Amino acid sequence: MPLIYFLPPLATVLIWSGNMTINQLTVGAIAPSSIAFLRWLLALVVMTPFVLPAVLKHRDEIYRNWPKLALLGLLGMGLWQGLAYVAAETTTATNMGILAAMVPLLTVLLSALILREPPTLGGIFGGVLAFIGVTVLLGRGDPLSLLQLQVAFGDALMVVAATCYALYGVMLKRWAMKLPPWVMLYVQVCFAVLFLLPPYLMGPMTPVNSYNVWLILYAGIPASIITTFLWMRAVRQIGANQSSIFINLMPLFSALIAMAFLGERVAGFHFIGGLLILAGVTMAQTLTRPLISRIKRAPPSSDTIG
Repeated sequence: MPLIYFLPPLATVLIWSGNMTINQLTVGAIAPSSIAFLRWLLALVVMTPFVLPAVLKHRDEIYRNWPKLALLGLLGMGLWQGLAYVAAETTTATNMGILAAMVPLLTVLLSALILREPPTLGGIFGGVLAFIGVTVLLGRGDPLSLLQLQVAFGDALMVVAATCYALYGVMLKRWAMKLPPWVMLYVQVCFAVLFLLPPYLMGPMTPVNSYNVWLILYAGIPASIITTFLWMRAVRQIGANQSSIFINLMPLFSALIAMAFLGERVAGFHFIGGLLILAGVTMAQTLTRPLISRIKRAPPSSDTIG
């Protein structure tokens, strides 16, 4: 496989990791409800001239599936990023990157529950390992502190946000629709804008200025539109499973970017928790043998027919 095929998923994860730092820079510069709404509004405006003709062409299919598209827009755009902006106020970009890397593992677990896919060896043991890593991270190196509910609010929100995005991926797989990828994205963004409008109007509505406009531009174009294009290209070239492995690089990229631009320091519990989560996610993606093999029923004998 040509090495150039690995550039799209690598660039996507790098931009996503950079967005974790952008989330931190928004604190005090723009309200979470404002940037969550404005980024998707910007993406919608930029996409409309190019995608709207195809949307009108597939309007009948969109009408039949609008409740599903609305839920996808809420999970994948509204809650995933909206909660991340709120989480940035009480946690670090490093923690956000590590917890966001749980998405592939959570996807495996939710697939077993919702899609009835048989659990795998990696899914079970990787899940336990990653859970231990999460307790180390959330407990700041002291998992027992979780018994006293000493968890940063932002870390808890990132766990919820990662679960929402994992559920988004599972439901996207379950609800197969006869729509082009860009049309599906566009309609989901439309619903996300509608869902994020009430929180934006309820405020505080931060005015756009010369500082926060760059944060909105990064979140609305590279982190929304460009990453979507690159990710779709990656899935087409190397497959969804191989593409998702690159998400494991988010903790490393997020920590390096946060150290360079935010001056964050990486503590020992970051390494321990991050490595445990990374090992668990990798185990879940590589050890794909079912834990319980399905029993194949033998075809009925001809003596029993009739």
